[in-house]
Amino acid sequence: MDRQTLAVYDTGAAAFAKDWHEQPAPSDLHALVQRFFRPRGRTADIGCGSGREVAHLAESGFDAIGYDASAALLQEARRRYPELRFERALLPELTGLPGGAFDNVLCETVIMQLPREQIAPAVRRMTELLKSDGILYVSWRVTTGNDLRDAAGRLYTAFDSELVRGALGGMSLLLDDEPVSLSSGKTIHRIVARKAH
Repeated sequence: MDRQTLAVYDTGAAAFAKDWHEQPAPSDLHALVQRFFRPRGRTADIGCGSGREVAHLAESGFDAIGYDASAALLQEARRRYPELRFERALLPELTGLPGGAFDNVLCETVIMQLPREQIAPAVRRMTELLKSDGILYVSWRVTTGNDLRDAAGRLYTAFDSELVRGALGGMSLLLDDEPVSLSSGKTIHRIVARKAH
């Protein structure tokens, strides 16, 4: 994980959480979850932030667990959703998460805040979390040209989508597109893939 980005989230967790929860609901993401995820399956939200999507997953019948690198964002998540489960884990290692334990893995607009050399290992690690026939959804905000940092200091790594596809290890691509997010208004790249039997 990029240390400066993590520090930004730890310092400004309350403000980030307020902003995320005031954004329009990501109905496009929710539609893909309903379309592709294994129903009612055990689901990991990697980079769950303040827990908005974990709550939606739980309300939709999934056995959902949220993981994030920021202890302060996890505090926000636990405050908002005390009945749900949130744990600390850092990409790319995700130390302590069991392999082959999840039906679905969600990683929404997180990996672009990793240094480039950590992106492929992070994607490979997320595929390891899946059971046979499990579904991975991974998306990232698209940055063209050079890496950049926003006004807060968060890293946005510029990389080609082939970096992610190449790390899927033979998983079947179910979706590979580049829309504008209905929630953030930013261009994102989305990949949904199924792990082989």
